Amino acid sequence: MTGDMNIVCLDMEGVLVPEIWIAFADAVGIPELRKTTRDEPDYDKLMKYRLSILKEHGLGINEIQKTIAGIKPFPGAKEFLDKLREITQVIILSDTFTQFAAPLMKQLGMPTLFCNSLEIADNGEITGYRMRVTNSKLTTVKGLQSIGFETIAAGDSHNDLGMILNSKAGFLFKSTDAIKAEHPELKAFEEYDDLFEAIKVSL
Repeated sequence: MTGDMNIVCLDMEGVLVPEIWIAFADAVGIPELRKTTRDEPDYDKLMKYRLSILKEHGLGINEIQKTIAGIKPFPGAKEFLDKLREITQVIILSDTFTQFAAPLMKQLGMPTLFCNSLEIADNGEITGYRMRVTNSKLTTVKGLQSIGFETIAAGDSHNDLGMILNSKAGFLFKSTDAIKAEHPELKAFEEYDDLFEAIKVSL
């Protein structure tokens, strides 16, 4: 299979940028908001939990966007993406929301991002969210495969495992010891250069 038939699918938070909810939890001093998909594999359950905490504390999109304005991608993330995009196509598949991700995408050179969207009231309260599709990462990877692409995937959390395990090649990146122990068959990397080389070999 030639390189132009491949698409690399990368997770965003924990792989290219810090976890937004953790940064926000620390900024507002609410440790319960530090819970992520690394801790709770059921995304719907996790989001309902987060929204109930935001409502309880009277916090909304404005406060979260203020925190996001101060978040920078991980050192080397943009360079890694630039280098990768020179040799293949890349899509970032994230369970985050367009209202969170836009400023971070600018810092990463505007790569293609598939994510979800928030429902926001006029007063800034986050009232709900719309998932693009169910099980979006795996569904997207299967969709790409159905139109003739081969996928190579990398991520760090439970919600990345579907796309990683169902791709031609899949890798864990900056993942947890627990997830690495559950999936010893997956190569796990901590450095962008190592991930880049593994992807390059898989193309």
